[in-house]
Amino acid sequence: QLRVNSDLSMRTLSTPSPALILPPHPHPLSPLLPLSAPFNSSSSTSSSETVAMVHATSPPPFFSATHSRRRATRDHHQGASVPIDLLPDQIFLDVFARLPTNQLCRCARVCRRWYNLAWDPRLWRSIRLTGDVLHVDRALRVLTRRLCQDTPNVCLMLETLVASGCRRLTDRGLLTVAQCCPELRRLEVAGCYNVSNDAVFEVVSRCPNLEHLDVSGCSKVTCISLTQEVSLKLSPMHGQQISIRYLDMTDCLALEDEGLHTIAAHCTQLTHLYLRRCMRLTDEGLRYLVIYCPAVRELSVSDCRYVSDFGLREIAKLEGRLRYLSVAHCGKITDVGVRYVAKYCSRLRYLNARGCEGLTDHGLEYLAKSCPKLKSLDIGKCPLVSDAGLELLALNCFNLKRLSLKSCESITGRGLQVVAANCFDLQLLNVQDCDAPLDALRFVKRHCKRCVIEHTNPAFF
Repeated sequence: QLRVNSDLSMRTLSTPSPALILPPHPHPLSPLLPLSAPFNSSSSTSSSETVAMVHATSPPPFFSATHSRRRATRDHHQGASVPIDLLPDQIFLDVFARLPTNQLCRCARVCRRWYNLAWDPRLWRSIRLTGDVLHVDRALRVLTRRLCQDTPNVCLMLETLVASGCRRLTDRGLLTVAQCCPELRRLEVAGCYNVSNDAVFEVVSRCPNLEHLDVSGCSKVTCISLTQEVSLKLSPMHGQQISIRYLDMTDCLALEDEGLHTIAAHCTQLTHLYLRRCMRLTDEGLRYLVIYCPAVRELSVSDCRYVSDFGLREIAKLEGRLRYLSVAHCGKITDVGVRYVAKYCSRLRYLNARGCEGLTDHGLEYLAKSCPKLKSLDIGKCPLVSDAGLELLALNCFNLKRLSLKSCESITGRGLQVVAANCFDLQLLNVQDCDAPLDALRFVKRHCKRCVIEHTNPAFF
C-alpha cells in the first residue's frame, strides 16, 4: 500500500517539480551532484576536520607529482599494475567533479598534483554543506578565502550554494557569501532558522544575478528586499528589478500581507512562488502579488487558512500563464473560486484542492469544461464530490495522469470505471479510504496498465 502525503507527491511526474531544484544536465565539472551528503558530519570532531582540510591553503609537502610518476613508471616496468598516478589530468577532473564538497577537500591533501587539480576553479561552481553540528559560518569563511586567492576579495566562479539544514548558519555566514560571491545565482538555506532579513537583504543586494532563493523554514525571514543603502543609490524603477524567479518561503510563519507586498514590488520577475503554511496571508496579499508579478506560473498557498474565493478571483487574473496551483486545506474555498480559476486559467496543468470541503461536482464541471489539458488533480477529503463530477472530468480531461480521491466518501466503482475507460494515460490513482469495490479496482488495472493504485482494500493486490 502506497501513500500520498503532500501536494508535491501528486506533482512529481505530471509537472516540473517546484523548479525542482537542480538543472537536468549539470555542468560536467560541477561537484554539486546527488551523491552522498557533503559536509555531513556526525560529530563536532568530524566537522572540525573538514574545516581544517579546507584551511590547508598550501599543498602537502609529501609525495610530489614527479616522484609519484617516477615510482609509477618503475613499478610499471617491473610488471606491477598501472597506478592511478599515470592517469591524465582530465580524468582526475572528471572524477573530482563527481565528489561532494567534503571529499573534494580531502583529495586536496593527498599530494601536490591532487591539490592543484582539486582547486581547479571549474570544480567550485557549486558548494553543498549539510549537517547540524557543522560550524558552517567558519566553513564558508575558509572556503571563500581559499577561492578568492587568485582574485583577491572576490570569488567569481561560485554560482550555487546549498546549506539546507545547517542550523548553525547565521547572518554572519551569509554576509561572507554576499561580500565575496557576486556571481551567485542559486541559494538554498532551507531550515536555517537563525537566518534573518538582514542577511537575506545583503545577499539580494550584492548578488544581482540571484535567480533561485529557498528560505523555507527560516522563521525570521519576513520579507525580500534590497538594503536601504542600495535602494537609495538606485532609481525607483531599477530598484524593483531583483532578478529572483524562484522563491520558496514555505513555513515562513511571520510573513504577512505587507511583506508579500514588498516582495512582489521588488521581485517582479517571479515565475515560481511557494507560500505553504504562511498562515498570516490573506486575499489582500494575493492582490498585490498579481499586480506586480504577472508572470507567475506556479503558486502554492496551501494551508493559508485566510485565503478564500476572493483570493482565487485575484489569482485567476494570471490567466493562461498559470500552470500549477495548490490551495490545499484552504477551507474557505468553494466552487465559486474554482470557477474563476477554471474560466480564466485554461492552460492549468496541476491543481491541488485537497481538504477544500466546499468543493462539489459543480466545481469539477467547471474544471472539466474549461481546463481540458489538466494532468494532475488532488481533490482528496472533499466529501461533496461524487461520481457525477468524476464522470464529467473523465469525459473531458483525457490527459489526466495523476488523480487523488483519498477519503472522498461519495465516490463509488461507477465513477472509477468511467475514469479508467477514458483516461488511458493514468499513472497514479489514490482511492484510499474510499468505498471502491474490488471489481472497479480490477477494471482500472486492466484498462490503465501503467497505473499505480493506492488503496485500502486488502483483497486487491
